[in-house]
Amino acid sequence: MLGDTKAYEPSIRALAHGAHAIVVSVDYRQAPEHRFPAAADDAFAAWRWVVGHAQELNGDPARVAVAGESAGGNLAAVVALMARDRKVQAPLHQVLIYPVVGDDISTPSYQRNANARPLDKATMQWFLQQYTAGPEARENPYALPLKAATLKGLAPATVVAAEIDPLASEAKTYAERLQADGVPVHYREFDGVTHEFFGMQAALPKAEDAQKFVIEDLLKAFNTQTGALARH
Repeated sequence: MLGDTKAYEPSIRALAHGAHAIVVSVDYRQAPEHRFPAAADDAFAAWRWVVGHAQELNGDPARVAVAGESAGGNLAAVVALMARDRKVQAPLHQVLIYPVVGDDISTPSYQRNANARPLDKATMQWFLQQYTAGPEARENPYALPLKAATLKGLAPATVVAAEIDPLASEAKTYAERLQADGVPVHYREFDGVTHEFFGMQAALPKAEDAQKFVIEDLLKAFNTQTGALARH
């Protein structure tokens, strides 16, 4: 519903610089004007375009990852699911930074952070209501990836959570489900920080730590000093 490529530029630049990667940052249709599956369809279309045009961007089409924060983390996970289900080239890696992957608002982190800032329980409830046309749509794994019957066969994942965030529990649960389904996962929750902390490296040392955590995994995935990365 909110945000655009400009708002997330600090994260985008950090990943591009640290992972020596080309970053394709994509705006997508937003709710409530464009409800699910508009954003998911846009993200998957962007994925197909990047894979098909990576060489034109001086990238390697065999080494393309997906990454995103919050709603972008949702879309990165959804692209990985869609690529598997539709039998197209899969991401080399997926980076999910405090992703929205479920709608259970009774989790420990929702209880603990019901009144957190900048994201609280009431706001997340509102976002979920605006994103989909109703509860039935939220059962679709392309809306909320925790609803997938299986996560087998997905790309290896790096999952970042923030302690002071209603979404922390579902990030951990998704990481555990990926691992249980045989997907290599590198998970870490950063304490003392809130939702949206990842791009605040200019003022927050733990943001820089989180970026290094992600960048190290991307470099390992690319297995070289150059590569291609698709975000959002």
